[in-house]
Amino acid sequence: MLSLPAWKCPEWTLNASQVNTSSPEFIEEWQKRIRELQGAIMVASCVQMLVGFSGLIGFLMRFIGPLTIAPTISLVALPLFDSAGSDAGIHWGISALTIFLIVLFSQYLKNVMVPVPVYGRRKKCHISRFNLFQVFPVLLALCLSWLFCFVLTVTNTLPESPTAYGYMARTDTKGSVLSQAPWFRFPYPGQWGLPTISLAGVFGIIAGVISSMVESVGDYHACARLVGAPPPPKHAINRGIGIEGLGCLLAGAWGTGNGTTSYSENVGALGITRFCTSSCTRLLPFWPRLDHHRDEVGVSQLTLCSQTSSGNHLWSATETKM
Repeated sequence: MLSLPAWKCPEWTLNASQVNTSSPEFIEEWQKRIRELQGAIMVASCVQMLVGFSGLIGFLMRFIGPLTIAPTISLVALPLFDSAGSDAGIHWGISALTIFLIVLFSQYLKNVMVPVPVYGRRKKCHISRFNLFQVFPVLLALCLSWLFCFVLTVTNTLPESPTAYGYMARTDTKGSVLSQAPWFRFPYPGQWGLPTISLAGVFGIIAGVISSMVESVGDYHACARLVGAPPPPKHAINRGIGIEGLGCLLAGAWGTGNGTTSYSENVGALGITRFCTSSCTRLLPFWPRLDHHRDEVGVSQLTLCSQTSSGNHLWSATETKM
């Protein structure tokens, strides 16, 4: 939607390092785009809630299969290549280093047990071994790449001229963001003003919502398969899509500029790390729970909740070792 000529950013706003971000003109430029996104997301989220809570997505499951989901996810990811190339092109050396570290940690060092100090009620302070590289491959790679950029910045190895190649890889290019940000801030609905609605924006976001629902169905099945659980039932998928629509409605009201949905990249991260966290709520259709036993690294337990016609809940669990 924002790629339309009416919403293209003015030339004077393209170089963030040379723009006064606190000026009223600059603030109005991005806030009016946020308001347009707010209105489109809120209207489109109502469509998603209708599809989910009415059970329509469960009815359409007979037409949604691997041959439908795979091309949809591929088409959703294709436009990201432009953004990924632009961001990585800021400094291809740093980008290549980050990719190398992610592959190294997630594929070659995933079985290396790192000793870490822990505290427990029984053993008190003791040393335990932990699959650090398997659980945090992306986070470790990003931290090490940032530290490397910090060293290059301190030693002035990276160029100091804003127009030079590699300048944006410096860690001090946006240092003023931290100093200008308030210590405490409480977001609220309509914080950027009254949302605006246009047909072009609404239909554009609805198209994204449709592809997001198809992608979410694939994500639900992929997560269940990764943790060794049976495929989620139709009523669970209906609730999941409906709750995603509710999340989009709240996100639009608060003006986050984006919706809420299952993220295929997180499913991929689950496959890389082979680690899933627990949830303390039992309101979701299904969730993972991690239990640690004495002789096992970890046991992922996916608990399924189904409701009978009498209103009773039946609980079943499927365990798979990771």
